[in-house]
Amino acid sequence: MTDTNIQLTSTISENGKLTLALKNIEMPQPGPDEVVVRLEAAPLNPSDLGVLFSAADISTAVQSGTVQNPVITADVPAQFMPTLKTRVDKATPVGNEGAGTVVAAGSSPAAQALIGKTVAVIGGGTYRQFICANVQSCLELKEGTTAKEGASSFVNPLTALAMVETMRAEGHKAIIHAAAASNLGQMLNRICIADGIDLINIVRKAEQETLLRNMGAKYIVNSSSDSFLSDLTAAIIETGATIAFDPIGGGQLTSDILNCMEVAATRDMKEHTIYGSDTFKQVYIYGALDRGPITLNRNFGFAWAVNGFLLFNALGKLGTNTVMAMRERVANEITTTFASHYTHEVSLAEVLHLKSIAAYSKQATGEKYLIKPQA
Repeated sequence: MTDTNIQLTSTISENGKLTLALKNIEMPQPGPDEVVVRLEAAPLNPSDLGVLFSAADISTAVQSGTVQNPVITADVPAQFMPTLKTRVDKATPVGNEGAGTVVAAGSSPAAQALIGKTVAVIGGGTYRQFICANVQSCLELKEGTTAKEGASSFVNPLTALAMVETMRAEGHKAIIHAAAASNLGQMLNRICIADGIDLINIVRKAEQETLLRNMGAKYIVNSSSDSFLSDLTAAIIETGATIAFDPIGGGQLTSDILNCMEVAATRDMKEHTIYGSDTFKQVYIYGALDRGPITLNRNFGFAWAVNGFLLFNALGKLGTNTVMAMRERVANEITTTFASHYTHEVSLAEVLHLKSIAAYSKQATGEKYLIKPQA
């Protein structure tokens, strides 16, 4: 191993300034049940952007430093500072997951067994060159799987599987998913096809319809179409979908989904009631692509719920056996069902170039960045 270990950190100062920088940190020393992973690939997920930029106004970002050691500063609006007091003046490591080679291990048999293996890791701070991780936070990848192929082994794959398992646990029989042409959406589509589950895919563009149809998707509705609400209602009637997962968050899409579910549920009701149908309708918000208010036009009765959906909370509800089976499936199918496709690859330094920030901060569907910490 080298003595060099570089980490990307995000710091918010007391005077409302965000600073993103590369820091030289010590090489990790593994405990008995830990391994040191030479990180070779780490994805830039939307959840990572929340840690990276926090509540900063990216339009105020300024780049300084050098090309190889850039520093980004940006303003954090004063109204957000009270909610960020636990972050003030703390250099926060960025990155939820990644993959690489185990180059050192602790004394336990489980740790020693991973030496030289390619593993995926989760647990935070993966935008660095070397990381120390507990063996329980590592997923051993099948022989021949590259770090790039395994870099996104946790967040998107486990979220997609958790959606399916949540559907089953709560007694629903079909799923509605928004922003369905995303990397995660494509995984969910492949899972549902393989498992025989009806999935209604909500997209925004005609080319996204074509993409998913070519992947075998049966139910695709376009939210930009004049017939969106009637198309969605028809798909719900055919599938019986009563659970939805929405990464948009703001706006009225959640409301539209609930209303269409209610129209489908009440179509055969003989008597009117101000309380609506007794069919329970569930929408989970798992992202914040739109940070505006969630608007609910309540024409969907009283049998409904809107909740947040966070991966680790969902895994806790599903139980150890289910989660272990999910992890094994990901390892077995990481180059097929759970394959991730990256449109851009950047070094740690390039993450902090204004040109890169302008591109990946848009969170555009179909655009996915991969960080190469060793580049």
